[in-house]
Amino acid sequence: MPDSVSVRARIVITGAGGQVGGFLAVEAARRGWEVSAWSRQDWDITDPAAAERVVRPGDVVINCAAFTNVDRSEAEPEAAHAINAVGPGHVARACAAADARFVHISTDYVFGGGQNRPYEIGDPTNPLNTYARTKLAGELAVLAALPGAQVVRTSWVYTGGDGDDFVAVMRRAAASDRTLDVVDDQIGSPTYVKDLVDLLLELADSDVREPILHAANSGEASRCEQAREVFALAGADPRRVRPVTTAQMPRPAHRPDYSALSMLSTARAGITPLRPWREALAASLDEHPLKEHPL
Repeated sequence: MPDSVSVRARIVITGAGGQVGGFLAVEAARRGWEVSAWSRQDWDITDPAAAERVVRPGDVVINCAAFTNVDRSEAEPEAAHAINAVGPGHVARACAAADARFVHISTDYVFGGGQNRPYEIGDPTNPLNTYARTKLAGELAVLAALPGAQVVRTSWVYTGGDGDDFVAVMRRAAASDRTLDVVDDQIGSPTYVKDLVDLLLELADSDVREPILHAANSGEASRCEQAREVFALAGADPRRVRPVTTAQMPRPAHRPDYSALSMLSTARAGITPLRPWREALAASLDEHPLKEHPL
């Protein structure tokens, strides 16, 4: 896709105050889209009337709004369900009424682990925690309200900059003298937000209409392996990251032991596959200089 194009259809972004939505809004504008970006404060997707006030015919609506705190979802299941399951259905119905296109972001956690190959789109889902169950419910609500909608599942998204995502936290730890324990028995597909956004904009500009797609950097890694790669790229000793089991570091929400995503069906649909995760991770650290941040 060229770096700049003439202004075309309006792209409407929910959850623009978050990691993916914020990056998407900036990049879409840079590429010539008319952008209408909405934070949660400006557009509460759990309000069914709100979407009807925003969505116009011909829009491409990308829903990045989500209750993404996996552990907190266990303590606040009603809030997680409202934002992850009910809200996307409201937006899908507004898009159906306005004849607008709708792309909804979902998660690898709809799968339950227990296998040793990347998950294909048609593999059975088996969510293990409240967050995952509400995200799967959101997928079903969206496709029921608007069969022409598209669900894009992604995995372990990070920017690598100065935020609070896994890579950013590991990068700050690498710049200190800390030694960390990181689980080595949870395996997924680390995904650089820039690459995810590239795919979303390619999809928005294409005739691809498959109802479910996967979007993740290729390959797989454990959390420990990912953390050690961050340390190595930052010039720190990767041995300062010590492997532990999930049982040694219990969390409120049970996570799948394996949730890597296959891009095979997405590529067959005509969307460019994402680069290997190690290459993307190195690029993220180059493109987002580390700032001073409290440890």
